[in-house]
Amino acid sequence: MSQSASFFMPSVSLFGANVLTELAARVVSLGGTKPLIVTDKGMTQLGYTKQVTDLLDQADIAYVVFDETIPNPTDKNVEEGVDAYKKGQCDMLISLGGGSAHDCCKGVGLVVSNGGVIADYEGVDQSKCSLPPYIAINTTAGTASEITRFTIITNTSNHVKMAIVDWRVTPDLAINDPLLMIKMPPSLTAATGMDALTHAVEAYVSTAANPITDAVALQAIRLISRYLRVAVARADDLEARDRMAYAQYLAGMAFNNASLGHVHAMSHQLGGMYDLPHGVCNALLLPHVCEANLMAAQERYADIAEALGENIDGLAVREAAKMAIVAIRCLSADVGIPSNLTELGVKDEDIETMVKHAQQDVCAATNPRRLNDKEVAAIFRAAM
Repeated sequence: MSQSASFFMPSVSLFGANVLTELAARVVSLGGTKPLIVTDKGMTQLGYTKQVTDLLDQADIAYVVFDETIPNPTDKNVEEGVDAYKKGQCDMLISLGGGSAHDCCKGVGLVVSNGGVIADYEGVDQSKCSLPPYIAINTTAGTASEITRFTIITNTSNHVKMAIVDWRVTPDLAINDPLLMIKMPPSLTAATGMDALTHAVEAYVSTAANPITDAVALQAIRLISRYLRVAVARADDLEARDRMAYAQYLAGMAFNNASLGHVHAMSHQLGGMYDLPHGVCNALLLPHVCEANLMAAQERYADIAEALGENIDGLAVREAAKMAIVAIRCLSADVGIPSNLTELGVKDEDIETMVKHAQQDVCAATNPRRLNDKEVAAIFRAAM
């Protein structure tokens, strides 16, 4: 019996060098007269914020800049953005940056259009009203938050990342201009690239996968396998940056519709408790979760191995599946991901609490194997 499926993505997406120059015209086409630009200090220091405001100035479009977004944005961060939106009497949103800027902007949009506080929207489709017109300008090749219905915000009261999944936060327009990505340092390129790989892998083995998500997930894996090392090694390689932008977008299409699994359910806890880089946490957990899931999706992991460039001809399905884990570990090491969670300061004494919250995370629902608390704790410890 077939299962029903929905497919979510922005109405329009722009790709390629210099597509950012279309920004002002797109603002006008969406009816915006005074956008709030949600970004961070890094974007401002690199000159990207000015690049955006110059385009708006040239078109005589007023705006307000909120560049106080922090990595792993919090509920308080969202509140500050809401205040900036209201005080500036804005009527549109533009996010500029990676996942943190996009997530913070989505949180601002939820609250200004629906009221209350961001915690009210934890879970699936809790909003009632549409967001203001929203353009997401992406500067990293990893989270795909510029196209997804996912928003991850840290609750400062308990240090847990709230997973907000709501179709209304999907941006109206996504911009992926590779020229905005060439200043990413190797460590960020590596972390965001491994984040994209995790999205594709988890979506492909998800219990909610379908033929559309399968196709884009596998192509994302192929592109990441081919271009991530190059992008890390040569920051100004425009072809590698462009292909990684496509790869992370494809991976975003996959998980936005097939959801994720226990890598993200667990990674969210590491980010919430220790404020660690999301992509690095995913990269460290991914091979361990794959090992735990192997028995539930052997043929799928064999497909992943092949997409990662492994020769699986003549191998039994289980052996071919194991090659996916070998390839993931090799790629992670090649791009300089830390080798274990202990290096990042994770403590065994916190595992019990993280397991509890991971099991309640919405991403755990579509993991291919039902994992109990003891098994999740064992994965955390294996990654230590």
